[in-house]
Amino acid sequence: MERAIDAFGLVLVPTLPLLMVLAWCVPGWRCRIECWTPWAALPALLLGLGGAQGVSVQLDAVLFGTVLALDGTRRVFLAFTALLWLGAGLYSRGTLAGDARASGFRLLWLATMAGNFGLILAHDLASFYASFALMSFAAYGLVIHDRSGAALHAGRVYLAMAVAGEGLIIAGLLLAASASAAPQAPLLSDLAGAIAASPRRDLTIACLVAGFGVKAGLPLLHMWLPLAHPVAPVPASAVLSGAMIKAGLLGWLVTLPLGVVALPGWGLGLITLGFAAAFGAAAIGIHQRTPKTVLAYSSVSQMGLITVGVGAGLHQPALWPALAPAIALYALHHGLAKGALFLGVGIAPALAHAGSIHRRALWLALALPGLALAGPMVSGAAAKISLKTALAGGIVTPAWWQHLPLVLSLAAAGTTALVARYLWLLAQQADDGHHAPPAAAQWLGWALVLGASVAGLILLPWVPVPAGLPPDPAYLPELLWPVLAGSALAVFAARRLRAWQLPAGDVLTPLLGLLQRLRRVAEACVRQLTELAGRIATDHGWRAPSAADTRDEAIAPPPASALEQALRRHAALLFALLTALGLALALGAWLVGPLAR
Repeated sequence: MERAIDAFGLVLVPTLPLLMVLAWCVPGWRCRIECWTPWAALPALLLGLGGAQGVSVQLDAVLFGTVLALDGTRRVFLAFTALLWLGAGLYSRGTLAGDARASGFRLLWLATMAGNFGLILAHDLASFYASFALMSFAAYGLVIHDRSGAALHAGRVYLAMAVAGEGLIIAGLLLAASASAAPQAPLLSDLAGAIAASPRRDLTIACLVAGFGVKAGLPLLHMWLPLAHPVAPVPASAVLSGAMIKAGLLGWLVTLPLGVVALPGWGLGLITLGFAAAFGAAAIGIHQRTPKTVLAYSSVSQMGLITVGVGAGLHQPALWPALAPAIALYALHHGLAKGALFLGVGIAPALAHAGSIHRRALWLALALPGLALAGPMVSGAAAKISLKTALAGGIVTPAWWQHLPLVLSLAAAGTTALVARYLWLLAQQADDGHHAPPAAAQWLGWALVLGASVAGLILLPWVPVPAGLPPDPAYLPELLWPVLAGSALAVFAARRLRAWQLPAGDVLTPLLGLLQRLRRVAEACVRQLTELAGRIATDHGWRAPSAADTRDEAIAPPPASALEQALRRHAALLFALLTALGLALALGAWLVGPLAR
């Protein structure tokens, strides 16, 4: 009987939000659906908290045979994801009051939620990819909700990177499926072994790492995060950073050959990218001017630490049985803490209206999830110690491996600096008096996520927590010195580096500038080549001179710019270079084709 209830829950969790989307389309039901929108996450939360591991259900009539399942890793992801959607949904009832676009926001909220829950439970390729795509593209509407110029710019960047990521994901899944020896459509659990034995193993892994890396915030693929988070409404930012960014991590966990085959090259590459994200995002984030932008870079930094764990699993397969629960625990800890921090942005205006005692208590509550990220709190200590313990369990490792725990501690100092910067900016925002005090629904949603962030590991007996926590005295120096170092770094940055202003898009800003210059050069090339072809045709009598060719000199166009004059002088050389480049690309494709086959 219990397994039948769990099987029904597997089907209900992703379909309930979709059914509510359909019901929203009926005008008479719209108000009721909007009222019940936050509670669409409740079945997922109940299944994540009390569902039995190992239960599955197969729906042959859906897509190519949908299989939904709940295992240990998916249970952890479903629990904190559903709690974030529930808390942020309740919170949104306060922020959307009086918003003219509230109805459309709730519709897209339900669609994004359905995709997020669906990809966590999906065990087959078709429903996993369909759910992932639904989540990605429905979230675009959440990013551009207020339709400001900054929101539309962030939405364009987000959509462009989402399309590129989806293309890489479907390419990687198809390559993996083609290598599978399963007689029917392969499941996600079949992909790891198929990829490990595939002749196109490296190409498949590259597609999956980069495709899911767009969501997970890998360096150079992270650029949408610091642009989308500040412009999206606060509840949307909470689920973007707390839940949806973990979809990329889950994609790695269920597709890559982790624990199956040793891939030192890929492992070292991911470890390097992870530390680059951890330290680089902290260095950029500490110079930002808005709390949500600082939190966005903090998400990139924290996901970098999780990426180190994934890279270690590829480098040393023997460590994966210990690394897998440590990574799941870190994802739960970061998701809840970051969700509470984002929702705290809308709670901070209450500081301006609170008395001295209530103000201190509220500051402590706002700082608790930040302390958890830095390490001293129970959830942060459990996540960091479990990851370090798993990394230290290798029997045969290279010499540099023993330094990984120390580098992780140094990264925690950067996390502390970001948290301190966030709290300082939050105090400035609370003191300016331009923000309305939070509504009751905002308090409720924030309190739910905050309570889970602080006490979730204690209340959930099935969460994989390492022994010795709450931490014994032996762990205290390891947990406290990064906090002290990060606090000193934050003070130094506040006093010495005020003049530094780094754009939220970091590398995207010069890249867009370069693309604009290249576009202008290309337009000038086309214009000059068109004029040159017209003159040649006129000189050879291929066409009669047009009115534009014989117009009076009194109405001659303005003189050409220096760039146009240079392009005009070297038009023939430029045309020859472009022709040579085209021939080289064609020759390369002709040579590489037989090698790929």
